[in-house]
Amino acid sequence: MSNQPGPGGGGDNSRSTALQPASHGTQGKRQKVYANFVEISKYPERDIYQYDVVVTPERGEFKKLPSPAYMRSVFDAAMGEHRQGKLNGIPMVYDSRKIAYAPKRVCEAKEILELDLSFKEDGRTEKYVIRLREAAVVNTKILTDFVRGQGGIAIGEIQSALNALDLAIGSVLHLEMIGFNRSFFTREQSLVTVGGLELWRGFSFSVRPGIDHLYLNVNTAVTAMYPPGSLLDALLKVIDVGEPNKLRGRLTRDNMRDMGDVVKYLRGLQVYCSHRGLKGKRKFSVRGTTTRALDQESFDWEDPDKPGHSENVTVAEYYLRRYNIKLSYPFLPGITDRRKSVFPIEFCSIVENQRFKGNLNERQTGDMVKFACQQPSKNVDRILDILKRRNLGGSPIVQSFGLSLPNKLAEVESRVLPAPTIEYGDGSREASFAPRGGAWDLRNKQVKLPGKPLDYWAVLVLANRNQASENAVQQFVTALVSGCNQSGYRVNEPHPPISYGNPSADIAQEMLHALKGVRCPPGVKPQLLLVVLPTTNIQVYQNVKNCAYKTLGIHTQCMQSKHVQRPNMQYCANLCLKINAKLGGVNQVLLQSGFQEMLRGKPTLFLGCDITHPAPGEQDKPSIASVVGSTNFEGTRYAATLIQLPSRQELVGKLQEVVVRHLKIFHRSTRAKPRRIIFYRDGVSESQFNQVRDREIIEIQRACASLEQGYKPEITFLAVLKRHNTRFFPMGRDGDKTGNCVPGTVVDRSVTMPGITDFYLFAHAAIQGTSRPTHYYVLHDDSGFTADAIQQLTYNLCYTYAICTRSVSIVPPVYYAHRVAARARCHLLDMGMGFEEATTDASGYYGGVGSTAVGTIPGDPGIATRVIKVNADLDTAMYFM
Repeated sequence: MSNQPGPGGGGDNSRSTALQPASHGTQGKRQKVYANFVEISKYPERDIYQYDVVVTPERGEFKKLPSPAYMRSVFDAAMGEHRQGKLNGIPMVYDSRKIAYAPKRVCEAKEILELDLSFKEDGRTEKYVIRLREAAVVNTKILTDFVRGQGGIAIGEIQSALNALDLAIGSVLHLEMIGFNRSFFTREQSLVTVGGLELWRGFSFSVRPGIDHLYLNVNTAVTAMYPPGSLLDALLKVIDVGEPNKLRGRLTRDNMRDMGDVVKYLRGLQVYCSHRGLKGKRKFSVRGTTTRALDQESFDWEDPDKPGHSENVTVAEYYLRRYNIKLSYPFLPGITDRRKSVFPIEFCSIVENQRFKGNLNERQTGDMVKFACQQPSKNVDRILDILKRRNLGGSPIVQSFGLSLPNKLAEVESRVLPAPTIEYGDGSREASFAPRGGAWDLRNKQVKLPGKPLDYWAVLVLANRNQASENAVQQFVTALVSGCNQSGYRVNEPHPPISYGNPSADIAQEMLHALKGVRCPPGVKPQLLLVVLPTTNIQVYQNVKNCAYKTLGIHTQCMQSKHVQRPNMQYCANLCLKINAKLGGVNQVLLQSGFQEMLRGKPTLFLGCDITHPAPGEQDKPSIASVVGSTNFEGTRYAATLIQLPSRQELVGKLQEVVVRHLKIFHRSTRAKPRRIIFYRDGVSESQFNQVRDREIIEIQRACASLEQGYKPEITFLAVLKRHNTRFFPMGRDGDKTGNCVPGTVVDRSVTMPGITDFYLFAHAAIQGTSRPTHYYVLHDDSGFTADAIQQLTYNLCYTYAICTRSVSIVPPVYYAHRVAARARCHLLDMGMGFEEATTDASGYYGGVGSTAVGTIPGDPGIATRVIKVNADLDTAMYFM
């Protein structure tokens, strides 16, 4: 590029300090779509009263609150008993923890209202005192001001009002469905999956602000549940055996695989225990299991028939002598509660309506995906059916809060943006074209820019010779080399050394042994190791990547052994795209004249950021932030940085240091300083927008200023949200062959956020099920992009994902950051880390300040914030592809 910034950089010196004012696009074909929103035609502009709720049992305060379902049952019983008396007929709705709302004042502002209750469950009666104290008065007129974009009101300021309306609607659904926060399920259409679980269908409900209106968002949902009934039968399914005797010797500490599955299944599970020695049933939460079988697990016991005489007996002996019960399966361990009491599994049954909170295995996840995957038209029908059957607008409680809503979905305006023109290499039959339907193929295409020719590489086969014979591997390599050469990426060594290794051995040594066969000139390292894996075992894969990233500093390309048997040219072409990207090449670009016109000819650094958190229960493990930055003018090559953060920290520490690094890499690669930075930030909830604006955007500005006095490139900062409950459905024949919105569909009106520029974008073509758009918010913009410009730029970038012949659903800088974050498992393999994707609280639409759900427990704040290094030879390469 000839238009390079001078020593002081470029860009406007002005700085916007607030969220960007709302603007709407005009380009593209206009068409109406249905949204899964019900317009709330009337809502109160009056006071709603918020109350602190303290439920105290007769025997003393709770050390830990019982389950939400139990607390709600207690509260509802008290409401039924006292509504016409102390509550003067005023209904109240309760979040099942510590907050309730009422449409009218139930007691004076400084008064504490006490409600006595005798609550009976499972044959046992408990006495409670429920104390209500007014905590706040919520004036819902703030909702009107917010949806009209008046007064600069932040989303957090309206959260209490939204919570009150959510709970009013949810109170109706709790009567007939099983509720978890804002999601509700029934067993009517359940599916039995493997591992002792069932899948239930349901819905999520959430009151959402739109432009000039409030809406009720309704979306289909699926969750995993424990089936009620025999615990022993459930564990047989967890271990996948037919009858209890086959469990003999399996549930021991020596068999960590089976025992680990059982412990994961039992964690926090509520069960009933009943046998002839006890009256009724006892309900408790499982704390763990005994370390030994019940015919070996012993304790000191004083026989009631022999007072003063204590002896050591096994649990099996105890049940025989105390209750005259001979255990049928004494070779099984027992389960324990928080008091460390021991109960035989054969006497226990699973309490109904419990949600499984652990991670699903591969087969369960597959079943979940199939079960949840429904055509858009079926999802619309299910949403309309639930609205009609529940008739939320006709509920007396909903009406008492002043809400009125019809049983129909909102129609909103959308536009379909034109697809960009993409370019492949000059040797392609059709080097420049505009894809149709968001997809294209590689036939007769050559890469735009080939990476370094592949001269020095090797193949390591970690599968046995029956799975992948040397002859089959060589035939596959020949097909791969041919495919690469046809695609314009040059492989000069068609016969790399092939060696076999043991996946259970020291992977680093196996990799080093394979690389010794590569004949490199002095001072030159091998470029690539192709690794044939025996299975999809993630542990072997992570070991390979860990060694490559931290020790060897070479690129690896992993593949499964099943692909060796029958070389498929499409598969080989896909591998070629990955290898070319890793070795410095570019597979396709946007038509540069149009792309640079969108950027106004200014060198632009694209940044993407994502955060992953430790798996639930691993509070001593760090969270990981990943940042990727473009390294060329075309925005197609990226370098990556990983940052270790304190557990569950949402804001990115050391961002200034990381942005400085990427500014320097861009300058070193292009010999130009960025005059514009476009930052796509994933993992930010709406309630965190102000925090992000006040900290992370300032960190970027400081990074620029630290490099050179007066260097102030334009900064455009977008929050990216993928996990949300908004869906759109095309009308008539406007959809694609799957019934979804076509690629390029954008919605920036009606159901978007009042007062700021945000938009929903379908950048991809759905393969199956109901497509989910990505939600983008412009939090800061020095560049003065119009709504049309930022929407079209974001959409066009989705056609540049390096290893795809389809437009992708989320902008590539964020997609790459996802991949880099996933590689954090490999970087920190020695910590035994498991991660979950950074998401906001599932109880809310995007989470929010004042959410009534129980929040996550913060982890160890002593974990240091630090940049995680990869081997210097991979530092600026796309090793993560």
